Amino acid sequence: MKAVIITKNILRMVIFMRNCLPIIDRLWINKFLYHSVMLKISNNVFIPEQEIEFSAIRAQGPGGQNVNKVSTAIQLRFDIHRSSLPDFYKQRLLKLKDQRITSDGVIIIKAQSSRSQERNKIDAMERLQALIRSAAVTQKKRIATKPGKAAKKRRLEAKTHRGKIKAGRKKVSFD
Repeated sequence: MKAVIITKNILRMVIFMRNCLPIIDRLWINKFLYHSVMLKISNNVFIPEQEIEFSAIRAQGPGGQNVNKVSTAIQLRFDIHRSSLPDFYKQRLLKLKDQRITSDGVIIIKAQSSRSQERNKIDAMERLQALIRSAAVTQKKRIATKPGKAAKKRRLEAKTHRGKIKAGRKKVSFD
């Protein structure tokens, strides 16, 4: 299944609405953007929500009774092999040496920073998005350089100066 492309006008409208509305409505728009549509990786690459598995788990750490009763942490699972990502992204993700990627090619992200399940879900989606985007970045090839003439001259002068200092430490002979 190929990823569906959302038109630019709809994205512009949603981004405009996101910036203009109060925080409560922004959460709803985030929910609309991230949960019912798809996750945007680049201009041409999107991940449908159906390819991402969410499960609510209990959060770790302090939090009183709430941490024992409510499953607010979110565990996101994304199977790289079964996804609709282009092969370029799949190969790059599988080459990454990241502890969040299992040997079976499944990305597991745990989000538990917030007390709200909804915010943790958004946080997990944003971290998945950042991980996939980071895999697509290619590093510049290093160009080997040589030291210049002045640098070579300074190095040799420093060596001779150091040699003279060490030569002055020798025992003095009275012959």
